[in-house]
Amino acid sequence: MPQTIVTEELEITGRGGAAKPPSADGGGDDGSFGASAAIPQRIYVTGITIAMGAILMFFMALISAFIVRKGVGNDWRAFELPRILWLNTIILLASSATVVLARRKLGREDREGFHHWWAVTTVLGLFFLAGQLIAWRQMVAGGFYLATNPSSSFFYVLTAAHGLHLLGGICALLYVGWLRLHKLTLATATEVASLYWHFMDGLWVFLFLILLLGR
Repeated sequence: MPQTIVTEELEITGRGGAAKPPSADGGGDDGSFGASAAIPQRIYVTGITIAMGAILMFFMALISAFIVRKGVGNDWRAFELPRILWLNTIILLASSATVVLARRKLGREDREGFHHWWAVTTVLGLFFLAGQLIAWRQMVAGGFYLATNPSSSFFYVLTAAHGLHLLGGICALLYVGWLRLHKLTLATATEVASLYWHFMDGLWVFLFLILLLGR
């Protein structure tokens, strides 16, 4: 008799009488996801804000070392900053204006205008990096190398660190402007990339003033 009861229960289960356990990803049988499974777009803005905070702390540590080292010892040798740095600064500030124009075009659903100004921003960023390389060559021509003096060492370190972070921003501009987005909407992607780009611009102005006044 017990065997008969067990057999009947197995037959009921085999006919679909028991409910299937939920899938591990929280979706239904058709592979769809619930609202809780989607990643909120604002989390990307929060993420880039945290990243910018970490980058700022890194550069503040370098600047603190710059100030302390300048005040210790008598081996600090002042030098004339390459004049092209002024042009580079203007180029980078102009790129902040063009990225604002690009976002305005996107807000008006003018995709052609958006891609135009987004491309201009990317090109200006490349011009800035090229200008920084020219500044390095001018430094070398003037006899100032990485190991020549603590002052020239900090110049190379600060400009190189900023250039690498800006290169990351250029990669982000290229990704947002010309590659297919998967998890981010275009509005969120442009907001995140713009925030980072404005941050890099402001950071360079700050570093330029430090280098200019700390000679």
